[in-house]
Amino acid sequence: MKPRFVSQRAFLWIIHLRHSLLWAYNWYLRRFYGMQLAPDVRISLKARMDKTNPGGIRIDEQTLVAFDSIILSHDFATQRHSGKYGETTHIGARCFIGCGSIIMPGIRIGDECIVAAGSVVTRDVPAHSIVAGNPAKVIRSGIRTLPFGRLIPDENRNTGAMEKEEQQTPHEQAPRQECRVINPAGTAP
Repeated sequence: MKPRFVSQRAFLWIIHLRHSLLWAYNWYLRRFYGMQLAPDVRISLKARMDKTNPGGIRIDEQTLVAFDSIILSHDFATQRHSGKYGETTHIGARCFIGCGSIIMPGIRIGDECIVAAGSVVTRDVPAHSIVAGNPAKVIRSGIRTLPFGRLIPDENRNTGAMEKEEQQTPHEQAPRQECRVINPAGTAP
């Protein structure tokens, strides 16, 4: 969606600047903090990555981390430090981490997963699933995603319901009720 007060050329320049800033931020996290990030990962500038133990975070290719997300790799209270004990907070390829979600230390999120906004992930997430809630629970599995966690619609889910409805015999189908409009005087038209 392009704002009307900006020309097409200026709009594309702004988008290019945004992508360049995200690439530079990704490079900065990899180079100076030692995080294991794929070069094409997109991390919002407002996302909070655990910089106390940055080596314990690993994010695979074509994953998007939205704003206000928190990815932890250590827990002071339980003395868990992901990088120290060989376990890392690992997010797979083609995932989407929704805004305001929290990924606890030592969690593994499989490939092609979607973490809903505001979720708190306390357990490992199997590949090809959607999780939501506090604590996060699997609400759908067997999904496929495009790059950066965009969901591919499942066309078989809708057509199967229509075929089942067509296979019912007329006496199995629910009766249709007629809707009559009554005018304010109380009589039918």
